[in-house]
Amino acid sequence: MIIKNAVIYTMAGEVIENGYIEFDKKIRSLGDMSQCPDGEAYDAKGKSLYPGFIDAHTHIGIIEDSLNFEGDDCNEMTDPVTPELRAVDAVNALDKCFEEAYRAGVTCTLTGPGSANPIAGQIAAVKTHGVCIDDMIVKAPVAMKFALGENPKTVYNEKKSTPSTRMATAAIIREQLEKAREYAEKESEKEYNAKLKALSKVFTDKLQVHIHSHRADDIFTAIRISEEFNLDYCVIHCTQGHLIADKLAQKGVKACSGPLISDRCKPELRDSTPATPGILSKAGVKTAIITDHPVIPIQYLPLCAGLAVREGMEYMEALKAITINPARICKIDDRVGSLEVGKDADMSLFDCDPLTVAAKPNLVVMDGEVVFGGLE
Repeated sequence: MIIKNAVIYTMAGEVIENGYIEFDKKIRSLGDMSQCPDGEAYDAKGKSLYPGFIDAHTHIGIIEDSLNFEGDDCNEMTDPVTPELRAVDAVNALDKCFEEAYRAGVTCTLTGPGSANPIAGQIAAVKTHGVCIDDMIVKAPVAMKFALGENPKTVYNEKKSTPSTRMATAAIIREQLEKAREYAEKESEKEYNAKLKALSKVFTDKLQVHIHSHRADDIFTAIRISEEFNLDYCVIHCTQGHLIADKLAQKGVKACSGPLISDRCKPELRDSTPATPGILSKAGVKTAIITDHPVIPIQYLPLCAGLAVREGMEYMEALKAITINPARICKIDDRVGSLEVGKDADMSLFDCDPLTVAAKPNLVVMDGEVVFGGLE
């Protein structure tokens, strides 16, 4: 397939003002129209082409649409330490929200356990089109989920169990990391332990750690623990990040900012503002924008980026925050996040600014297949 005469936002360099892209399941070639190969092509004159959008933090398919307990598999609130849990075992690929995602141009997402437990389990990066989750996987596990702050202490305080303080939450994480590091060093001598085997991947495979942290003090605890154990980590939510942006930049923190369209439903969200990703980005923090679906339905990811622009984020930085930045942060940029030769043919075509409330793709392609719109 060839799409020609498009303004191409490759997110890997300069915008191609009048270009083409040739693809099957992967991108075969792209460039200026002067290099366009012969053959039948879709004429996209007047339209702009973008990489498929990426949401780096959701619970899509795990908290199912239109269901309560029956479809909610987000938090195993019976044990504060559950690194052995795998998101792929809970995702319903037929959840209608996946279709709503790709019809909005969101072609890849991370989905995983919630933030009830200090160590919650394994996150998966998946495509948003398919009927079997095993066929949709980009990388699993892509990260291990940790959580700090109000959520773990609230859940277990109600159970009159540990952790009921921030100190205990951090202590549990440290204890398990120490055990997992020892297990990794002497696995052949150790009796099999599912928890430690799973958690040891943060050492043996440098599996990334995604740490739920809203408040500044919790963010600094995330940094402290990560530096103690030399973890590859990313701060999820980073709600007060705009108050400490320079510090985060100095530390080389990677941040997934959001949700940006929600109420301040608990104390640690009191400083929530859609200006946060722009402030982080301008300070030099590698920033992605997230929905935390279903907190914000995933199809509104581009709208969240547009809101960030309204509140001061540079336009191209907002586009990066839902394309190449989440791909690089989560180490899946070998396949997704930009339009480059050899990468998955995931893209969306718009006849207007995709970050506006009225925007709707004319065409969405995933793995070379037209999943929305048409090539008439």
